[in-house]
Amino acid sequence: MKKYSYVGISLVILVFGIWVVNEMLSRNSQDSLAYIEINGQRKKVPEFEFLNQNRDTISDEDYLGKVYVVEFFFATCPTICPVMNENLLEVQDEFYGNMDFGIASFTINPEHDTPEVLKEHADELGVKHPHWNFLTGERDEIYELANNGFNIYAQESQNAEGGFEHSGFFALIDQDGYLRSRKDEAGNPIIFYQGSVPRNESSAESHETQQIDMLIEDIEILLK
Repeated sequence: MKKYSYVGISLVILVFGIWVVNEMLSRNSQDSLAYIEINGQRKKVPEFEFLNQNRDTISDEDYLGKVYVVEFFFATCPTICPVMNENLLEVQDEFYGNMDFGIASFTINPEHDTPEVLKEHADELGVKHPHWNFLTGERDEIYELANNGFNIYAQESQNAEGGFEHSGFFALIDQDGYLRSRKDEAGNPIIFYQGSVPRNESSAESHETQQIDMLIEDIEILLK
């Protein structure tokens, strides 16, 4: 009996040891990604609530427990949005079937981009992941979220193609709602990932063309 007890105890210790090592590796890996801080405080996604392409109400709480990517775009954008969405399609395909992953695409032209328009847009793109929401709502709330909530520039402009100016950045959010990013060579967070450069552009030596691959790698780190 004692022999079997020793074997049982040894197995428990071995399993526990493996679990501890895996937990340490996971935490160390996640620690390689920076928290975005403002005035010494970790930046967290503010509360939001909008309608998606299916007319479902989606809020920040729907994304808690998920790693997700945020973009600001508009359906009729003639410049960078098609590239951004193509890049996000590749990200979607990397994590298709993973219910702990999601994407939130906020339109900056809500007057035109109704849920019906966004539904057609998502279908044309080939969106398949159930947690990729195209979100629309009150214009002022969306711009407040973009410019002050995420610090991702968006503005209506008659001088811009399509009538709107916005950055091509993607924001990465962890399971607890905090903005995360990898660090640059100096140890500073890159903050956002450039989404408006084709992932497989021929001049792939450019640092910006590698940022979608970086984003995918960092999503994988947070999902561990």
